Amino acid sequence: MSDTIAAIATPQLPSAIGILRLSGPDTLAVLERVFRAKNGRPMGAQPRRAMVYGDLLDGQGRLIDNVLCVLFPGPGSYTGEDCAEIHCHGSPVVLNEGLSALFAAGARQAKGGEFTQRAFLNGRMDLIQAEAVVDLIDAETAEAARNAVGQLSGSLSRTVDAIYGDLMAIVSRFYAVVDYPDEDIEEDTREQMLDTMRRAVNRLTELRATFSRGQLLKTGVPAVILGKPNAGKSSLLNALLGYDRAIVTDVAGTTRDTVEEKVRVGQVLLRLIDTAGIHETDDAVERQGVERSRAAAERSSLALLVLDGSAPLTDEDEAVIAVAKSVPNLLVVVNKSDLPRRIDVGRLADRFDNVVSVSALTGEGIDTLTDAIAALYPAGAEAPGELLTNARQADAVSRALTAVESARSALRIGMTPDVVLTDAEAALAALGELNGKSVREDLVDTIFSRFCVGK
Repeated sequence: MSDTIAAIATPQLPSAIGILRLSGPDTLAVLERVFRAKNGRPMGAQPRRAMVYGDLLDGQGRLIDNVLCVLFPGPGSYTGEDCAEIHCHGSPVVLNEGLSALFAAGARQAKGGEFTQRAFLNGRMDLIQAEAVVDLIDAETAEAARNAVGQLSGSLSRTVDAIYGDLMAIVSRFYAVVDYPDEDIEEDTREQMLDTMRRAVNRLTELRATFSRGQLLKTGVPAVILGKPNAGKSSLLNALLGYDRAIVTDVAGTTRDTVEEKVRVGQVLLRLIDTAGIHETDDAVERQGVERSRAAAERSSLALLVLDGSAPLTDEDEAVIAVAKSVPNLLVVVNKSDLPRRIDVGRLADRFDNVVSVSALTGEGIDTLTDAIAALYPAGAEAPGELLTNARQADAVSRALTAVESARSALRIGMTPDVVLTDAEAALAALGELNGKSVREDLVDTIFSRFCVGK
């Protein structure tokens, strides 16, 4: 990290403001070459962490833009080293010209996530907090954003650090026993260790259980819309989205492939998949669409089973019902409430827990449907930031849990200290991967490669 990096930190679209970022030991020297303050003082003589008005200049000293510049000296900066931001007008041309000027002045192009990676390597945040940065950027619901900012603020890190500290104390005690065989673990101390491990097992079990909810919060609930041809599946998709995404006609079989869109329902993000009507057909294209519908159902957490309320149930409906029942959560949507009803809703209510009548055409009942969906995915009891949101975190917690359980079992049955020590150290290693205390360099590079340039 001996070089100075620069990047455009805002999207390259016309906007009111665009930001150029710098970080590294030569940040001030680079600024001195490209920025000229209106008050006539060099940037080194300007107050720190204060906006300074001036001109951004190219390599030939020509004016690029009137800008605001701020310097954040390390180690109290985002990256832990000298940093700066230049706030320009949000023209992509201006931003690219400014970035070229920074390169000409001695900076190099930052790689994806390199600013946050430097923050991690300089101890400004741990790996959990660093991953929360990209979760916060990508958040598509307020609840997802709250969980991400909770992680960024250290909520999950504090829990992991507490478990890590307790296990480290046990490991230290066992090292003393291994190194000095005459030492022994008194019964009271042994019981305290067992109790500490029990608490660690309980907390790690609770953490691991949050992963499924964290995944749904982050990526959305995969929800498939199922029904026979012309039941109104595409009309329901359009009604939930609030615009015409799928083609709707009176001709059965209009939808021959899956159509996927995201929509927020209360605090729930749905990944809605409209499917081809499930039915027997000799048409090769339609048959492929039906198979894709079945495959979509297998991948989904929620099925919206659309039935035509203006017609009695048919064998085709029953075939779709059989597919929908395989999905973990099922909500029956009786469509076409604007037409005379011929379906027996009472019998449906006897068969299914959740039945809602709607008219996808007029919008009647859509609010009731969204309320029913939201009720299936209520907010959890966890405080913001306590949900595991990616497979790497869940895997590390699972390995730590297995190791702690093994260490506790070994201690309980009186195994030799080195056996307990081996399992306890394995738990520490897994937790170290989780928060970054002991993580491979290649894994760090992989994690930060997911970040956008400029962050």
